[in-house]
Amino acid sequence: MLRARAARGLAALAVAAFAATACAPENGTDPAASARAGNLTDLVDPFIGTQNAGNAFPGAAVPFGMVQLSPDTGHNTGYDWNGKSIRGFSAVHLSGVGCALGGDLPVLPTTGDITSTDNADYAAGFSHDDESASPGAYKVKMGDYGGITAELTATQHTGRQRYTFPATGKANVMLDSGQALHSVDSSSIRVLDDRTVEATVTGHGFCARGSNPYTVHTVTRFDRPFASHGTWSGSTVTGGSDSSGGAGKRGAYVRFDTSKGDRDVEATTAISYVDAAGAERNLRAEGGGSFDHARDAARAAWEKRLEQVRVSGGGQERQRVLYSSLYRALLHPNIGQDVDGRYTGYDGRVHRATDHTYYQNYSLWDTYRTQAQLLALLAPRESRDMALSLLDVNAEGGWLPKWGYGPVETNIMTGDPVTPFLTNAYRQGLLKGHEEEAYQALRKHADGVPPAGSQFAGRSGNEQYTKDGYVPFVPGRTKLKGGDSDLEHGASATLEYALADGALSEMAERLGHHDDAARYAKRSRNYRGIFDASTGFFRPRGADGAFTGPADPARAEGFHEGTAWQYQWLVPQDVPGMMSLIGGRDATEKRLDSFFAYDRLVKDPDATARKVWVNGPYDYDNADKYNPQNEPDLIAPYTYLSVGAPWKTTDVVHAALGLFTGGPDGVTGNDDLGTMSSWMVLSSLGIFPVFPGTDTWGLSTPVFDRVDLTLDRAYYPRGGLTITAKGTSGTDRYTQSASLGGKDLSRTWISTDDLRTAGSLSFTVGPRPSGWGTGAGAAPPPSPAGCPAPGGGKGPGAGG
Repeated sequence: MLRARAARGLAALAVAAFAATACAPENGTDPAASARAGNLTDLVDPFIGTQNAGNAFPGAAVPFGMVQLSPDTGHNTGYDWNGKSIRGFSAVHLSGVGCALGGDLPVLPTTGDITSTDNADYAAGFSHDDESASPGAYKVKMGDYGGITAELTATQHTGRQRYTFPATGKANVMLDSGQALHSVDSSSIRVLDDRTVEATVTGHGFCARGSNPYTVHTVTRFDRPFASHGTWSGSTVTGGSDSSGGAGKRGAYVRFDTSKGDRDVEATTAISYVDAAGAERNLRAEGGGSFDHARDAARAAWEKRLEQVRVSGGGQERQRVLYSSLYRALLHPNIGQDVDGRYTGYDGRVHRATDHTYYQNYSLWDTYRTQAQLLALLAPRESRDMALSLLDVNAEGGWLPKWGYGPVETNIMTGDPVTPFLTNAYRQGLLKGHEEEAYQALRKHADGVPPAGSQFAGRSGNEQYTKDGYVPFVPGRTKLKGGDSDLEHGASATLEYALADGALSEMAERLGHHDDAARYAKRSRNYRGIFDASTGFFRPRGADGAFTGPADPARAEGFHEGTAWQYQWLVPQDVPGMMSLIGGRDATEKRLDSFFAYDRLVKDPDATARKVWVNGPYDYDNADKYNPQNEPDLIAPYTYLSVGAPWKTTDVVHAALGLFTGGPDGVTGNDDLGTMSSWMVLSSLGIFPVFPGTDTWGLSTPVFDRVDLTLDRAYYPRGGLTITAKGTSGTDRYTQSASLGGKDLSRTWISTDDLRTAGSLSFTVGPRPSGWGTGAGAAPPPSPAGCPAPGGGKGPGAGG
């Protein structure tokens, strides 16, 4: 209580500031009424995150679908709000990635003669005034070619298009197989009959030119015969030609006469990562019915997903931002199998899924921190299948991936994200019947390095890590197997490995592998070996064991997309041990206050969040402040729970939530397949996974009066959870007391079992910090892995 009373004077300064920036209800339509009426899709704005490197796409998709049919404006990841023209509507996009990927088969309607084969030249201008998007649908009236209107929607395996042309005898649809967002190695395109065009695209890319190639097969069928057609090779257009193939620019055009009668042309493009026959089957299974029926079905699919989260309060803007974030969080990973269950495995061979749906596209370095947990809560059946799909990758490809796209490993990013991803699935109860299979795959991955001939990089620093207790920093070792090298980021890789070892230790112990559990527990303390007492921060070590690189903890050398200040908090397996290195609880709180600029934050949260914290999506260096634009310090605000200052967690979280807005730049940094959006959703609800890979959820004050979660009874027997914080606002945001299942809750964390059985989580809020969550035992518990015998694991050589 003394700590709370001492904080109240400072916190009082924050009340007016936070109140001024809180999202109060706006004039006009109350979105809560819309939500109650069942129109949650009306609250979603797919354009949020399409500016300032959010890299979201506004086009049409269904939850976890294989196809994301969306416009490309010339930006390397597809669509950018500042773009002025559309080069095509392509079939594959990943939301929020930082490098070029996807963009296969851009299709664009045009009129007149074909004068160029470069989609940058024949691109069509457009205005946002003539553009709209909603879950499962996109529409734009183009400023060129007589004002063609293009409408898009999608099913799981197909992209549906409807083009309304002006009256003309030369209404064209351009199908470009030779250009994409990624590098196209070769492509082929064939006109099969007067309604059907087949294409195959083989390419590679995504942050590294040496990444493994993959192939996408497409079949596009039109609703009416075309009057004529042709193909192009390079810059040469050949009317009447049925095929084109090879490297360089390749494509086909089909032409309709809309000068009389119906001016609408509909087309359906199906894709497959297996073969053209698979694309054809997908088309037959999902290509029937009208465009309008497909669009309505897509909207209904999104409505069903979104209605799992019903909120009241918070104001119109905050509800829009929440549901738009939830929408983005449910776009990926993606179905990787055809309708007949076939998929291309990481061995390049065709397999058939039997007891689960096969998924692909895993941005694991990002998603293991937030999205994996959100999906386990709201989509446990899909989450189970996603985890089993990773076990398929291991069985067929020989190793577990780090950043998998389609049927290949890209080896992008560093550390060991797949371990906490899969241990999270285990701890959430998603691996029943596959626990030992998963453990053995993780054990192999955690203890070894993939063979030189393998496409996987794995834990590329494992040899020295397991021997000496750290991953050495080797400057200039920037790429490995087409992706990133852990040795280029030795300090952060050490921290990521240690976190993974802590999560794996707990899994091993629960499965009865006690010796392994002890070994991984020892390794989870390897983070201590890179703590430089002379600087008071983590610091990379060279191959000889000596500290190397700049002593300034605001520099990024040896850390992947961050600095020692930002990686300081990535020790969720042993927060007490981390705090002891810093100098204890008070010293840790003081450092957290500096990191978040807390004194300034409570006076002006919005200005602090936007001007003092890191604000650029790629500002990775020279930073001693919180970076809400990137993943390494996403859990940092919740470290305040461990120093007995839960009100500061709420202050920081609510300020960070203010960075998510309803504008095109309303996402913090790259969304990374829903990672940042998932942070927003979970933090808004007041529950957050403070130790990724386990089942511990930290608490902060929700920003909504009430949240009703509808959960799958097969995994959550109560069928739901109601979270209440009546009266929560910019002024009344501090938890005074809490209850779980109607019983007093004095701690600042809950477990997944609590989510399954409690039925309710309630917060009583007020305008001042209280003593809630400050008592002994209130903080989230450290992993048993973080509790060594005295003197254990203090430096290099802790290995194991």
